[in-house]
Amino acid sequence: MSNWSDIKIYDLSIPIGINTPPWPTYEPLQMKFFKRLTPNGANGQLMTHSNHVGTHLDGPLHFDTAGRDVAALELTKLCRPGVVVDLSDSPECRDWGIYTPAHIEERVEVKEGDILIINTGYHKYGWDSPTADERRYMLRHPGPSLEFVQWVRDKKIAWIGVDCGSADHPMNTKIRDWEPMEAVQCDKVMRERYGKTLNEIYPWPEHYQAMHIELFCKPYEAIHAECLGGQIDELSNRRVVIGCFPWKLVDGESCIARIVAFDGFSNV
Repeated sequence: MSNWSDIKIYDLSIPIGINTPPWPTYEPLQMKFFKRLTPNGANGQLMTHSNHVGTHLDGPLHFDTAGRDVAALELTKLCRPGVVVDLSDSPECRDWGIYTPAHIEERVEVKEGDILIINTGYHKYGWDSPTADERRYMLRHPGPSLEFVQWVRDKKIAWIGVDCGSADHPMNTKIRDWEPMEAVQCDKVMRERYGKTLNEIYPWPEHYQAMHIELFCKPYEAIHAECLGGQIDELSNRRVVIGCFPWKLVDGESCIARIVAFDGFSNV
């Protein structure tokens, strides 16, 4: 057993406001006062936003019409032991880099049923950072190899968190179509770096957005939290208890969330 005074809590969420970029093409957060303290006695605000702005959890319903909504997710799925792996100094954590299960396992032990948080280092390009670079953060972050999908299934990962725009490689998402000049440049990098074309590495339509489409459906339901940051660098390659706390959102396909880690529990 651990004493509560021995537990340290880390915030792995980024700030959210009107300047927080949503995932490309999604609606950003908008906020306004609908009443003020004078003469109403209280301040009140209205907000509109997509569910994919700031730190957020992609729910099963996001990519599966028959998938569960956010309200149906068990607390035992959202909050459980896991590991924060720091790949930020890996040669693959560069623009359009590709990391593999081996890159994870050479740094941490991933146990069956874990939550897996991946620190690519790209949170340093997030909007709340002095080195903010929105296009690099959303369009050029590293992503996983296709073999990652089966590895996640085999490990029965509860959910994955990443400190960048997507748990998929950005050029294995619709961004490849939306940003054709980026795609051309990425294809050139792939040929020089890996000796294969972009479509050979991430073939469409066979494995389009594989980390989402091939993992969100039952029986896997290995969903993702995206745009993490905060104190993530303080937990490099550590086992901790991790919690994701979205709204209990009925019919919600995804949800803005607060993600925290609890360090100091024994036997996690």
